[in-house]
Amino acid sequence: MIDSLFRQVYNRTWIHRKVIDEVGSQSLREAYRHCRAITRFHARTFYLSSRLLPRNKQRAIFAIYGLCRYLDDLVDEAMDLMQMQKIGMEEVEQRLGQFRRDLIHAYGSGEGRDLILTAFADTLRQFHISIRLPLELLEGVKLDLVKSRYRNFEELYNYSWKVASVVGLMTSEVFGYQDKRALKHAADLGIAMQLTNILRDVGEDLEKDRIYLPLDELELFGVTEQQLFEGHIDKNFVQLMRLQILRARQYYESADVGIAYLNPDSRLPVRLARENYSRILNKIEENGYRVFDRRAYLNRREKLLMVPKLLISR
Repeated sequence: MIDSLFRQVYNRTWIHRKVIDEVGSQSLREAYRHCRAITRFHARTFYLSSRLLPRNKQRAIFAIYGLCRYLDDLVDEAMDLMQMQKIGMEEVEQRLGQFRRDLIHAYGSGEGRDLILTAFADTLRQFHISIRLPLELLEGVKLDLVKSRYRNFEELYNYSWKVASVVGLMTSEVFGYQDKRALKHAADLGIAMQLTNILRDVGEDLEKDRIYLPLDELELFGVTEQQLFEGHIDKNFVQLMRLQILRARQYYESADVGIAYLNPDSRLPVRLARENYSRILNKIEENGYRVFDRRAYLNRREKLLMVPKLLISR
């Protein structure tokens, strides 16, 4: 049954073609194909969920994700080059400044200067996404260039808002909503997913000398930075992780309230993404909080199992 679902929801290539081929111009088709490929490769959970959306909304989600991924990669590449002393902060600022100008141009002219912004500009013709949101996202990803520690949850929340909640607000304009209260809960879903990312990627972030766990909470539970770098798990670390997981789940619970405010054709895809992403927290627990040397994830079958469950519950 699961393999059949996978073929129907995930690998129906004729539907894949139709989503893009119905777009009018060749340049737009190329742009959306590029964004779809990025989404499919880097964000399989979101890609699976997006397949349940109407075709025009699928394309918009691909464009938004492509934009977000481009910014992430731009900053990560810049940091790598800075560590190798091949470029300095001034050049990084120039690259980010150029992206900002290209983004403003896309909003003003309706045309993009590369494939991703071409798809995004077309999305803007159909859905009202305030320029404030991607500009705030830009400010968020720039924090990784200058900040590797967060003193408390207030600082972490501010970062998570800029890199995740604003994405939830952008996609909400694509999903459509019947009540503006949906936006507050969409922002909370962004926070929940970002906190999940942080807990899943503790080990990977340490390799980059980044610690996103609030420093005051490390101190509260008697966990030192040295312990993190050594990958030592004891009862103090477990208690710290339990607090982080509890907080993330509270944000997921808030997000659940907002799904009912979305347009009917978008509720199931958002619910699927929410359920599959939140279950990464379960995996962390099942792995004994081994976040230093083991990456918590759901396999394909586990993700697809949620589809019939949600259909039945709906």
